[in-house]
Amino acid sequence: MVFQARQYEAEKANAIYLMATANYPFDKFIETSKEIRRALKRDTVLVANIGDFTLAQAQELKKIGFSGIYHAVRLGESRDTSIPIEKRLETMTYAKEAGLLVGTCVEPVGTEHSVDELVEKTLMTRDIKPVYSGAARRIPIPHTTLAHNGVVTEAKMALILAVVRLALGEEIQGNCTHEPNTLGAFAGANLFWAEVGSNPRDTIKQTEKKRGMNVKDCISILYEAEWMVLEGPSQLYTTK
Repeated sequence: MVFQARQYEAEKANAIYLMATANYPFDKFIETSKEIRRALKRDTVLVANIGDFTLAQAQELKKIGFSGIYHAVRLGESRDTSIPIEKRLETMTYAKEAGLLVGTCVEPVGTEHSVDELVEKTLMTRDIKPVYSGAARRIPIPHTTLAHNGVVTEAKMALILAVVRLALGEEIQGNCTHEPNTLGAFAGANLFWAEVGSNPRDTIKQTEKKRGMNVKDCISILYEAEWMVLEGPSQLYTTK
């Protein structure tokens, strides 16, 4: 993982985003993150995407060098999952109290989600006052409970993404979608994530060899949508 992080740093990623499954041991995540932090340049931004955590754990993330986190109240939260919405919001509050910046998103969008629910979650992300929000579709795991609902098209996601962008207002500068695509960039997404390693949306262990895009791919998509691409550390996770 250290090698992969340094590789993305060399390819001029604006931030290094470390993601673990919700039940991944926090202590092990911290141990790995420390090694990665030591291997990177001082101004390289680190972002954590992990399960819910306590205030003390948020403070530890800040202490070892994370600038912020990604966290979300997901569509269908507490209905399709066993996690209370309040728990998600509590984690984001702890992050802010510890001095971590918070990014979020309206996700995972499925064909079954109503306009009312999309609006509810969009306004919720705005109220969190994150450094970015956005919208991303669900890529279901075959034979799981929600797989029969299929996948929302990129065209429909572009419309949802554009509405989210308008709803966020001028104060929230970042707008993301995943996976990266030109329609999304044209609809207002100015933040994409390259991927390396394991990926729950993929069928192989090294997603960079299949679904996952690299930094160059993401930059190319942004240029296709005529975005000016930032060079250097992420401005979203280094300013308030």
